[in-house]
Amino acid sequence: MTEPRDVVERQLAAYNSHDIDAFVATYAVDVTIRRAGGEQLHGRQALRDRYAGQFAEGRCRAEIVGRLSEGDWVVDHEVAHGLADEPVRVLVAYRVREGLIDRVDFLT
Repeated sequence: MTEPRDVVERQLAAYNSHDIDAFVATYAVDVTIRRAGGEQLHGRQALRDRYAGQFAEGRCRAEIVGRLSEGDWVVDHEVAHGLADEPVRVLVAYRVREGLIDRVDFLT
């Protein structure tokens, strides 16, 4: 069985290396992503569409400043670089089931 922390770490490594295929492969086909502002994404294709441009430009990178996990959940305190003029601090909760991320909630 794959540990949720390991899955989230693979997702982070793919994000930071701008590898869209490896990034999307860490998510369930029917993943749901909820952003703090109310935006929602459903499914791998929507995830790919949302991130493809910034990956192609190589302008995104996330730094983990804290990580907690319990059961299926991993919560990261991240500093995101390259998305705005200044780094953005966010809390992100990932739920991992059957070795894939099936739900993401951006808490800030």
